[in-house]
Amino acid sequence: MTDESPGRKLRADARLNQERIIEAARVLIAERGAEAPMDEMARRAGVGTATLYRHFPDREALVRGVALDGFHRVVAIARDAEDEEPDAWRALSRFIHRAAAELRLATWLSIWFASTWEQVHADPEQRRLRQILLKILDRLVQRAQADGDLRRDVDAGDLAMMTALLLRPMPGLRTELTQRGVDRYLALMLDGLRAHPDVQRLPDGEVGLADLGGDSV
Repeated sequence: MTDESPGRKLRADARLNQERIIEAARVLIAERGAEAPMDEMARRAGVGTATLYRHFPDREALVRGVALDGFHRVVAIARDAEDEEPDAWRALSRFIHRAAAELRLATWLSIWFASTWEQVHADPEQRRLRQILLKILDRLVQRAQADGDLRRDVDAGDLAMMTALLLRPMPGLRTELTQRGVDRYLALMLDGLRAHPDVQRLPDGEVGLADLGGDSV
């Protein structure tokens, strides 16, 4: 026998539906961009369109939900890296690589839904999460510098800006090509940030001139 009331079960079901919708929207927006159809999101989430619109009355509301969910995920990745990696440099590297997909989606959302993104940026919960994230990054940066692993002429703001710029898609370039190079370019960025670079083999995904539509030299 359970002591779960009908009202509590309903709320739990509603939360689960909302989580499913957000997850389906994340995947579909990453696949198809700004024009990803709402009815397909509902289908992938396993809910009816009426249920989707009950939670998110329009595309802008859904984008805000996806964005806020992404910020929660990024903060969780940063916290785990700080808590589980005793070495600050390894924690920074782990965070950047594991958060790349979430940060890349956030970058796309900011471009595809610019007006909505202004509302996201001003949301109190998003601001709270952003402050938590920046504080974690600042602690890791200071620790990595104290350990002698990170250049002393950069700070957490530099790290955040560089990562955001690197993940920003190039106009006209295929999404698949952009994604393919991310790990390589993050590795290059991290090597450049080291106080004493220990150059590692780059992940696979080299981009040649042919990929960019250029001629061989």
